[in-house]
Amino acid sequence: MSGGMNVYPAEVESAMSNVPGLNEFAVFGIPDERWGETVVAVTVVSERALDEAAIIRLARERLASYRKPTQVRFTEALPRTASLKIDKPGLRRQWNAET
Repeated sequence: MSGGMNVYPAEVESAMSNVPGLNEFAVFGIPDERWGETVVAVTVVSERALDEAAIIRLARERLASYRKPTQVRFTEALPRTASLKIDKPGLRRQWNAET
């Protein structure tokens, strides 16, 4: 939830799934003083032209403004659980440890 509006990570990930150069894209919420929570993303990219600003701009073109990520981090690979799902709790812990 961001600013009282529900944001579903799967919806954001789906909207970004066909962006050329985005190999993997995971979205989750982190605490935010102004909005309660804000949407952030961790991604694996194959194209150097996709920086944080470009990804946020592309998300804004596909989604309502409150659903777009406000921050993007890049990684070589997204962590996986034993069942090969993206480990979002692990990503969230990693995000919080790095801020």
